[in-house]
Amino acid sequence: MSARRFLAALALAACLPAGTAAARAPASRPVVLELFTSEGCSSCPPADRLLARLAHQPGVLALGFHVTYWNSPAWRDRWSLPAADARQRHYAHYFAGGLFTPELVVDGRQALVGSDARGALAAIHHAHPVQHVALALNVTPGGVDIVAGAGKGHADLFLFGYDRSRTTAIGRGENAGVALREADIVRSVMLAAGWHGAAERVLLPRPAGARLAAILQTPDGHILAVATSRATTRAAGR
Repeated sequence: MSARRFLAALALAACLPAGTAAARAPASRPVVLELFTSEGCSSCPPADRLLARLAHQPGVLALGFHVTYWNSPAWRDRWSLPAADARQRHYAHYFAGGLFTPELVVDGRQALVGSDARGALAAIHHAHPVQHVALALNVTPGGVDIVAGAGKGHADLFLFGYDRSRTTAIGRGENAGVALREADIVRSVMLAAGWHGAAERVLLPRPAGARLAAILQTPDGHILAVATSRATTRAAGR
């Protein structure tokens, strides 16, 4: 921002009633990227590499969901989870195209081919990641403490455990002979609670995964709030 624009912004803020400027500045949250992938899918490694690159962009939460339906006697993806299948099936109710890998879901609202870098960047750019509800996630010696504030509507509170990076040498199947470096692998999916507008506190055991992310999400995919184990995020206008 130039000095002139900065001074103009200060002057405008001085003219507003107390609290107005804060009320009109909604808090942001990360754009959530969900990649549905598999070690048994030969089209998936480029998408895995793209997710790894996007994960290092500021303002992005990347989650790699390894599905089970590619598992076969030739190769079983050790990171695959039935919960990943269920989450992708849920999204399939709202997006055309059915189930496929690699699939990238951007902020719960748009689905595209997971290796489509240009499409992914455009979707991230056009996302509107507003934190509508206060959400805090804290790791304690006894487990995980999640606090969701009050708000409007109803949603589900999910807790995801994930590892930032793993490398797997693929012995058989479509990717035989390849060492896959996979990013942000989801190790656990937990439906922590249903949220109906009232403030909610949930105490949970520590799930699998080196990192944790909590997402408050409506049934149609709209993300109301995000929190991670490394940060606490405040709600818009609070």
